[in-house]
Amino acid sequence: MTRFIHDRFAKELLEELLSPLGTVNIGRDVTSEVREIDVYFTPGLAIPEYSETLGLLGQMASKTAIFEPFRNLANVGEVISCIVKLWDLRGELGRGARRKNAPYDAELPRLWILTPTASKALLEGFGAIPNPENWVDGIYFLPEHWQSAIVAIHQLPETPETLWLRILGKGGVQQRAISQLSALAASDPLRIIALELLYRLQSNLVADTPQELEPEERELIMAIAPLFREQIQAAEQRARAKGLEQGLERGRQEQQRLILENFLRVRFGESSPKMTAFLSPISKLSAAEFTVLLLAISMLTVDQSGREQAVKLLAESVLKMFVTNLQDILPQAVTNLLALSLAELTLFVEQLPHLSDAELTERLGKIPD
Repeated sequence: MTRFIHDRFAKELLEELLSPLGTVNIGRDVTSEVREIDVYFTPGLAIPEYSETLGLLGQMASKTAIFEPFRNLANVGEVISCIVKLWDLRGELGRGARRKNAPYDAELPRLWILTPTASKALLEGFGAIPNPENWVDGIYFLPEHWQSAIVAIHQLPETPETLWLRILGKGGVQQRAISQLSALAASDPLRIIALELLYRLQSNLVADTPQELEPEERELIMAIAPLFREQIQAAEQRARAKGLEQGLERGRQEQQRLILENFLRVRFGESSPKMTAFLSPISKLSAAEFTVLLLAISMLTVDQSGREQAVKLLAESVLKMFVTNLQDILPQAVTNLLALSLAELTLFVEQLPHLSDAELTERLGKIPD
């Protein structure tokens, strides 16, 4: 289920963002029925400037905290389960203090339940109310001794301060948050971290979901895709700033080759030998053409049929790079190209830049007898 892919993304993002501020445990077990806390955060040395950069998330991390992110609307039972984890943990901490014959003065963590939205009935049922004097809209606190709050991500104001939480939303809210990453400086470490995790999220969505993707997941993939181009363009700009004009194009090609190689491996398990034969010429595509190709491959099924279609897409893209008049014979040319042995295919791809349209048509345009 794609829910688990998004859960993993949420945990990884929170871990990366909060690590500079303290200790982050992913999947901490508590006693009783061995319930697992999604993200358990303990503050370390205060870094006010960094906390301010995280905005609302930094404000939440000013004290020991539990984060329980939900991809879909958290229901009553799920909220109760989160609260039980909190109180199981409190009991565990108390027992640990007694075993050490020490006073139990550990501060009970605050529980933050992150859900795309929250119904009026859910909030009223738990007595959750806003605290507008100290917190932005969309955050509802349970009565004081419960030490818990429900964060309705889609109700948060769309400001820079809430960006790192809105990325954990869904639909349009998440997509707009992703697009706002572009406004951050290319060298911003938080931007780099978020992009890496978003690329991984995209790869996992298309690789771990054998069934047809839902429209919302397709839209998310489309929202992430342009960031591939931004990363490549940012690398080009950094290279120019350092005076590395001579190696700029080679660096861009190497980066695109690495992205494609990793993408194919995540989606299909590993690249087939014939896929590998096309990596070098494909890396020479423009950033826009390269992104279009990635999107086309991401829409294929994750099975043998999808793998075969991916090889055909790679072959077609390579042929179009070097031949201008190929449209009429393209399907036959792709078929004949892929019918070659691996050694013949590798040699032919190396020769492609030096072949005329007539020579290529002669060699690949014929229908076998």
